[in-house]
Amino acid sequence: MIKAGAQRIAAELGMILVSSDTSPRGLAFPSESDHRDLGVGAGFYLDATKEPWAKHYRMGSYINLELPTYIEKHFPACNKYRGIFGHSMGGHGALVTALRNPDRWHSVSAFAPICNPSQVPWGEKAFTNYLGDNQLHWQDWDASLLLAKSAYPGDILIDQGLDDEFLQRELRPDALEKAAVTSHRKLNLRRHLGYGHDYYFIQSFIDDHLQHHARQLQRSVKACVGR
Repeated sequence: MIKAGAQRIAAELGMILVSSDTSPRGLAFPSESDHRDLGVGAGFYLDATKEPWAKHYRMGSYINLELPTYIEKHFPACNKYRGIFGHSMGGHGALVTALRNPDRWHSVSAFAPICNPSQVPWGEKAFTNYLGDNQLHWQDWDASLLLAKSAYPGDILIDQGLDDEFLQRELRPDALEKAAVTSHRKLNLRRHLGYGHDYYFIQSFIDDHLQHHARQLQRSVKACVGR
């Protein structure tokens, strides 16, 4: 939210930026803080169904419903049209949220997202803990599997650094690209030499992403001018 330097262009475009947490806080579950890819550092923006996570680790519903409802109630935001974007695990969350709820999210983009979590170590660990061993349940939270059968109407923008240390092992943008071809969806996947998985990468292209959202939401913004 701070290091990306997004506020200036967002202000120029008349956009409200809302940055969410990655998980619930203060639950003191055993081992909740032991790993950076599970628990307080990595809720994976899904609704957990396996104990002890099931009651509180419901970041999917929080991002899709609870947080937007709060923002739209207390701030001068249009309550009909929304965009969503994120980085890495947050990119996974943005894609999954939009693809699962196309009527609520009218623009989406991501930086170096985890595109096929059911097939990579980060996702396999999170899904097993949060959703259980039945991999059929994982499909509802995998962006590539969702996109392959999606009717999402908007353009999807993805930026990926080719020097990203997690590219082949964890991110798998090729899987998302194949899914877009299968479903005939509009995916703009941009690959960049010399960029990694860091804030400098995000800083370099954050303006493009906000402009992308502004274009996608243009009709929606005009409909809300009177607010």
